[in-house]
Amino acid sequence: MPLPSSVAFPGGALPLPGGFVVSWSRPPSAMLRAAAGRFLGRADALAGRVMPVADRPADPASAPVPLRIEAGQDAGWLTTRAKEDYRLEVGPGGVTLTADGPDGVVHGLATLAQLIGRDENGPKIDFATIADHPRFAWRGIMIDTSRHFVSVETIKRQIDAMEMLKLNVLHLHLSDGTGFRVESRVLPELTAKGSHGQYYTQRQIRDLVAYAADRGIRVVPEFDVPGHALALLLAHPELAAQSPVDPEPKNKNTAALDPTLPATLRLVRRLYGEMGRLFPDAYFHSGGDEVDPGEWMKNPKIAAWMKDHGYATPQALQAAFTAQVQKILAGQGKIMVGWDEVSEAAIPSDVVVDVWRSSKFIASATEGRHPVIVSAGYYLDLLQPAGQHYLVDPYDPAANGITRAQADRMLQKGARPDLVAAFLKEPAPPPLTEQQKSYVLGGEAPLWAELVTDEMLDARIWPRAAAIAERFWSPAAVRDVDDMYRRLAVVNSELQITGLQGEANRWRMAARLSPGTVDPVMVLASATVPLRNYNMNRYVGRHGHRLDEIGEVASPDPAQAQRFSILVARYVAGDHSVAPALRRQLAVWRDNDAAFAPVAHVRGLSEALVTSSHLAVIARAGLKALDGRRILSAPEKEIFDQEDAAINGSADVSGTSAGATLPPAGLMIAVEPAVRRLLAP
Repeated sequence: MPLPSSVAFPGGALPLPGGFVVSWSRPPSAMLRAAAGRFLGRADALAGRVMPVADRPADPASAPVPLRIEAGQDAGWLTTRAKEDYRLEVGPGGVTLTADGPDGVVHGLATLAQLIGRDENGPKIDFATIADHPRFAWRGIMIDTSRHFVSVETIKRQIDAMEMLKLNVLHLHLSDGTGFRVESRVLPELTAKGSHGQYYTQRQIRDLVAYAADRGIRVVPEFDVPGHALALLLAHPELAAQSPVDPEPKNKNTAALDPTLPATLRLVRRLYGEMGRLFPDAYFHSGGDEVDPGEWMKNPKIAAWMKDHGYATPQALQAAFTAQVQKILAGQGKIMVGWDEVSEAAIPSDVVVDVWRSSKFIASATEGRHPVIVSAGYYLDLLQPAGQHYLVDPYDPAANGITRAQADRMLQKGARPDLVAAFLKEPAPPPLTEQQKSYVLGGEAPLWAELVTDEMLDARIWPRAAAIAERFWSPAAVRDVDDMYRRLAVVNSELQITGLQGEANRWRMAARLSPGTVDPVMVLASATVPLRNYNMNRYVGRHGHRLDEIGEVASPDPAQAQRFSILVARYVAGDHSVAPALRRQLAVWRDNDAAFAPVAHVRGLSEALVTSSHLAVIARAGLKALDGRRILSAPEKEIFDQEDAAINGSADVSGTSAGATLPPAGLMIAVEPAVRRLLAP
């Protein structure tokens, strides 16, 4: 994963008792030597730590497998023009990797590591012929470091995982209402007053950029203007659209700069100039999202300025500001990226539009000949399953957004009409023309961090981001969700073995809740998911917990629940050979309630007692269904209906109003729909 463009397995395998010995067609760069070294370390870990590395000499009786690498030079390395193709041959004589540039070598080594397996004779690699290239040049992850600070160590782990999945852009969201996260020597007051003591030094940023570049990954910074500006305004209140600046949390997403002040553009020029030197990539993200019109229209001076200069709407004013920011960045040698709000009025055509609210903006932006990055449909913080993200195609302008019925429900609950209209995906635009497709650079999977701590980050990104990586890399026809999940389980295991801390951190969080008796917590988590689509935000907002409870231990896409659902699909299709496996899993979930109840006496677990009890009832009903008893009692039916309502309400972004009842512990029983299928006549 990602599935290659072309792959053939002719049969046969190459034993790996002695590991690999690498040779090069030309002297490799330091970057390529390091890439080969990382591959050898990962290969050793994935083979069961039996292959020789530098500090463990090979058995003289075990000859290493030749790995020949033919690497071309690429003037477009670390740009959107990079040569990323590679060809891989595994045969009786060894392995040959051929690539036109460094990125192709890195990608080929990532694929080769995934080909390593084991049988009764030890580690092996199947014979294969692979020719591979990416579908899109821009394949990224966005990490929000403002709302919760993310350590350098944690970011580096994500970079390592990105290398393994052929993702090549790390978009760092570095300023917002909650915090300004990079040391500024030109404007030191920004970190002094806006970072709350948590920021990256310039030395750390240079180290991160170099670390990513060594893995073929570009780092694109985002410093958000003119909205989401509270952290900036704590240092420069004189630039605020609304004075005095109110630092209360309720204003963290609404405070905006005054775009009519010359001093605002002077600040932007100085800030972007300094940060542009720290981040050498050609692209620079300036934000531009969610500017509250009231911040400007309620300021009499701004309203008068708009009237005097002929700007009838806040969108027109923002377009004028965007044009000035683009001019500043162009003068600094940068290409501007902005969220799709910047495209709602005429702006320079070379501004890259980052589409996030609805896929329809792919169509409108490409009609305006804007390069496009697609983030809509890939928001990891919405806690949606990998399969849902996987089916969103970057070329589909109707793939993501809300329906008219959902919009009507949101309006009835008091949502702002302009916001609802932006997320509406109806009427669906026509398919993109070939010319429009040429403007789509690729996509990103954003993770906003309101509810994500440093400890949680690995598990909130992976393994779901691996499925999105496949959507950005593999041919459009690769859409088999069940096959994706089968491979995703293997990839997740490989990611954990080679350094990710997602599963280990989830276990540690569970162990803090239940020291010495972790299994009942993890078993409950294996069958449950946190509320989706911002409903978890509502739950946390009401209960005020510290992001260290069972709702944070639970995965958005638990592997055991997925496997169970796939087995149920096979069973109801007539394959009753899976019945023993279903029985074993259902028995584990049924019996777990008796083990969970004694340990659930602490805050963070006690709220899940009802969930645990419901899971036992649902599992017991599933076991009865396998015996042919499919009639539910009234109490059982009530529990199924409650869980079904929670799942359906959470799946619908418009389904939960601010005052609606949310399930205990913010958890839903993920396996309820599959058990319901077993109960069907």
